[in-house]
Amino acid sequence: MPLGARFTQLKQVHGKAIQVIGPRADADPRPEADGLVTAMTGVVLCIFTADCVPVLLADSESGVIGALHAGWRGALAGIAGAGVRAMVRQGARPGAIRALLGPSIGACCYEVEIELARRFQHAYAHVHPSDRTDKAYLDLRSIVAHQLAAAGLAREGIENIGPCTGCESERYFSRRAAGGAVTGLQLGFIGRFPA
Repeated sequence: MPLGARFTQLKQVHGKAIQVIGPRADADPRPEADGLVTAMTGVVLCIFTADCVPVLLADSESGVIGALHAGWRGALAGIAGAGVRAMVRQGARPGAIRALLGPSIGACCYEVEIELARRFQHAYAHVHPSDRTDKAYLDLRSIVAHQLAAAGLAREGIENIGPCTGCESERYFSRRAAGGAVTGLQLGFIGRFPA
């Protein structure tokens, strides 16, 4: 990375608030939000995840970039759409935005209470039955991809590049695989620099 790069990060709160990074350094170095968007060069947007979905977004036409932390609360609140709308306000075009979904808990390992699954099932078909009647499996990455497509991204512009953190807990941090214990976090980041 070039010298002088400005790294930005958040106090992530599992919501859908998006922080726009402008030319001035904000007074609060870690604002409460779960997404970052900028149209500036020389800025690196950083998010941290263990089982939540890291979403990196870029519109190469306008130069607008974004980074989102999408857990189930953020997904239920619509963080993916909020992130795209924030990028559009900075000059991005939804059809030009490409998205990368990184390592996160997969539907194979993300068993949740049936009440939570039902909250998603009404809007998304990405809930799978469990052997237990009080549980279901949630496909968080597919839900986020669906939200991105609904916000105007082309399906072929949404790429899932990460494995399941639960299945690959030897390589990636996973609080689910650790039985809820505090673990480390993966860093997802995106930046744009002058040529």
